[in-house]
Amino acid sequence: MSALSLALIIALTTVLIAEFVNGWTDAPNAIATVVATGVMSPKSAILMAVIMNTIGAMSGTAVAKTVGQGIVVPAVLTLPAITAAMLSIIAWGTFAARVGMPVSKSHALLAGLAGAGFAGGGLDALQWAVG
Repeated sequence: MSALSLALIIALTTVLIAEFVNGWTDAPNAIATVVATGVMSPKSAILMAVIMNTIGAMSGTAVAKTVGQGIVVPAVLTLPAITAAMLSIIAWGTFAARVGMPVSKSHALLAGLAGAGFAGGGLDALQWAVG
């Protein structure tokens, strides 16, 4: 197996783990109100969250396109940089969940990408203004 293949497998694995952490911490927030008010049972609310999150993930790439542009120069986002960004989301999301602190993994993603871009290309890699 080539080094590139191994780096790609590691990067994709960290992306999947970051998505798992995101769902693990966002799903309770999404269903808490309907369960607490008695509008839905926990089982129905979880089923609805699974179905709607799956539909949302499969419905297009608009969010990915928005996040993927205007933050850092794309050339600095190497596989190790993306892996580092995903590891930061995993660590932050897991820590926050363990201590019961609600956080946004979307913000963590933006910060992780900005940090990876800065590490890979310095201040010039950050896109301070889009235009």
